Amino acid sequence: MIIVMEAGATEEQLKEVVNRIQELGYTPHIIRGETRNVVGAIGDEREKTRLQYMEALPGVERVLPILRPYKLASIEVKDERAGERTIVEVAPGVSFGGRKVTVIAGPCSVETKDVMLEAARAIKAAGASVLRGGAYKPRTSPYSFQGLEEEGLKILAEAREETGLPVVSEVVNPEDVDLVAEYCDMLQVGARNVQNFALLKRLGSVKNPILLKRGMMTNIEEFLMSAEYILSAGNTKVVLCERGIRTFETATRNTLDISAVPVLQEKTHLPIIVDPSHASGAWQYVKALSCASVAAGADGLMVEVHPNPERAWCDGPQSLKPTKFAELMKDLGRFADAAGRSV
Repeated sequence: MIIVMEAGATEEQLKEVVNRIQELGYTPHIIRGETRNVVGAIGDEREKTRLQYMEALPGVERVLPILRPYKLASIEVKDERAGERTIVEVAPGVSFGGRKVTVIAGPCSVETKDVMLEAARAIKAAGASVLRGGAYKPRTSPYSFQGLEEEGLKILAEAREETGLPVVSEVVNPEDVDLVAEYCDMLQVGARNVQNFALLKRLGSVKNPILLKRGMMTNIEEFLMSAEYILSAGNTKVVLCERGIRTFETATRNTLDISAVPVLQEKTHLPIIVDPSHASGAWQYVKALSCASVAAGADGLMVEVHPNPERAWCDGPQSLKPTKFAELMKDLGRFADAAGRSV
């Protein structure tokens, strides 16, 4: 159930609703909106009729049941009439879910300080807003490069200090969450960990925004249920990322499910971005998939960029060179304009 507060309801009225929810044995989750706030009441749905009486409380507009299995991620917790959606701020002036199409870029993995700094300078000059780099790299083969771990996080922090770009990096182990959160502005959950429920619940306890990637064989409902784990544990700052799913096709690394963008926008209030690099596995397709994603309404992109892809320690074939990335950013502007947005 969700309790929709009136526009202009006071903090005291909101607090009274939260207290009453707790008295009834439910867990309250406040979701703040531009025009009004809502409070999710999570608990035993067999007793949900008790919550209906809360419509009589001062400041409450209405009490609504959410029929979808994902409650807090559902579009119903926002005011659809006003077109309201969640905006997730990563750093001052950098957010996902607004009019601007926010672009994350950088190498797949953190390799050396020189490579990361060169990449960071290049993507900033081209107009990217967030720097990516994997310090922990879960790989298919145990013999592949697994990342520099904390040393890689330190390099990311240095790149942020020099360029001013906020940074995002993947966390794999629940035990590493606090460490990664200390260095990074945003924490990423990779495709292989989308249903690592211990990790998802742990991420619910941090203040950092979470970038949640869709799994290779995860359907839309399962994807949103993974987001629900984070939301229900207390972290409301979740950004979804479509990165391609596994199909019978072998011409590309994965198959980009472009339909996931409008489908998710219909089902959830959370921002949705696209990773065309992992979807294609080949740099020459990244531009087309990026433009298609923006045209479909994606709130952002995550693009792999490396100064020397042929020497990259990880995923070189799908990484753009800085000059190609700069060209991409210029071309994206036309598609964003057509969609009523900006890059």
